[in-house]
Amino acid sequence: MSFFSKQFIDVIEWTETGDSVLAWRFPMEDHEIQTGGRLTVRDSQLALFVNEGQIADVFGPGLFTLSTHTLPLLTNLLNWDKMFKSPFKSDVYFFSSRLRIDQKWGTATPLTIRDREFGAVRIRAYGIYAYQIADPRLFYQKVSGSRGTYLVSELEGQLRNTIVGTMTNAFGNANVNFIDMAASQAQLGQTMMAALRPVFAGLGLSLDSFVVESISLPEELQKMLDQRIGMNMIGDMNRYQQFQVAQSLPIAAANEGGGAAGIGAGLGAGMLMAQQMMGAMRPPAPPEPQAPAPPPAAAPPAPASGGGTKFCMNCGHQIPKPARFCPECGGTQQ
Repeated sequence: MSFFSKQFIDVIEWTETGDSVLAWRFPMEDHEIQTGGRLTVRDSQLALFVNEGQIADVFGPGLFTLSTHTLPLLTNLLNWDKMFKSPFKSDVYFFSSRLRIDQKWGTATPLTIRDREFGAVRIRAYGIYAYQIADPRLFYQKVSGSRGTYLVSELEGQLRNTIVGTMTNAFGNANVNFIDMAASQAQLGQTMMAALRPVFAGLGLSLDSFVVESISLPEELQKMLDQRIGMNMIGDMNRYQQFQVAQSLPIAAANEGGGAAGIGAGLGAGMLMAQQMMGAMRPPAPPEPQAPAPPPAAAPPAPASGGGTKFCMNCGHQIPKPARFCPECGGTQQ
């Protein structure tokens, strides 16, 4: 008389006690569903009947009366020839279809994407998204399976890695420079959601929203960008030189030894830096015009032919006849 030892189920329902459960299997061990029993599916819930490992039916929110006419495979009350032992094994799974909000996503390591201005940059990003179970049949087949309980935390890693894997292509094809990404975060969120919705749908989920909260560079690249922005903000190099000198005063005073030597070293370093920056940013000077070539030197005048020439009596050098001294040896002539 094992039949009389069984407990008959009049009401099948699930009262959620927290936000951590996505799927829950109603305990059926040593229990039978009584004909006329009631299935209660609350708002934000879905129910799935599985018979002998195969999905029999899906129920949305509402109150349903179970009978052998509507669900003949879910009861053994009419199996008199089997000595009250059902040849079927049925299970009821409940799924929470509530919107799962404030789900975190983020890049564990920087992602490298192409940028029209910088060529290639490494970025970090994080944000939130919201999803819900839309197709319990598909979610049961591909994700939760026959587990007694399936938690939100068991799905987080899969969804987060899927988001990061899609992010590189979505951001790279957005044609937005990194400098403009901060002003285009809403647009990037919509781009990501359009790319992720088919992936979520393949798991029986519906992606309701996707938000990009922040996009940033790694610390070392952010410092370089800050330096570039600072140089673009410097308009008057003379004022910048004065600023550098003023900045060097407290640094020099804090140096070991202090005094005039420290101040002088700080002033010199500040002025040298400013001069180097001014030299690097000053446009190159135009080339100086070349001086005209000097005219060719005039040939020495030929000796006058009126007096004729003679030879020095001492050295034999040719000299004018009227000369009384030789310009070569200085000898006296007659």
